[in-house]
Amino acid sequence: MVPEVLSDPSTQPGFIPPHGGYQNLLSYQKSQIVYDATVYFCSRFLDKRDRTYDQMIQAACSGKQNIVEGSQASGTSREMEIKLTNIARASLEELLEDYRDFLRTRRLEEWDRQHPYTQRLRELNRTPGANYETFRKGIEHDDLAICANVIIGLIKLTNYLLDQQLKTLEQTFLKEGGLREAMTRARVASRNHQRRSQ
Repeated sequence: MVPEVLSDPSTQPGFIPPHGGYQNLLSYQKSQIVYDATVYFCSRFLDKRDRTYDQMIQAACSGKQNIVEGSQASGTSREMEIKLTNIARASLEELLEDYRDFLRTRRLEEWDRQHPYTQRLRELNRTPGANYETFRKGIEHDDLAICANVIIGLIKLTNYLLDQQLKTLEQTFLKEGGLREAMTRARVASRNHQRRSQ
């Protein structure tokens, strides 16, 4: 009888799932553009002594950094990943409102979905590996209404991506649970492995 070949337990997957890799998240990539664009926008159009200056940059930073933190935290806490991803989403919604206030108080128009520039922005967003350079012409345009609307479009897309991300995280949590459930499964698998090897 050929003996059963048992794999080395040290090579078995542990209960901490792969985590990090936020650089590959499209939501992170877009949030990075939003952050860089907001830093540029605020330095160009707002007085540094204006409270809104810091507020907008902090909201943009919070959106980006909470995606990073949530991705890293996912290894030991899916609940924390969901919470931090939602904080990122809330921060970017706050930033979106700041840009809308900027336009409204200056009697400038926010582009609707049918605006030809909105459609052009959609095309640019489909560019593989799109980064700040992809949108530089719009972000740094001489017309401040174009600058603000391009960044608004980027924020809306990032928010959409985060909404989809949150739905996926919710479904994964409902299906697989969190760290405690993963630890239980790993413990049961380890015990079963030990019994088979005896």
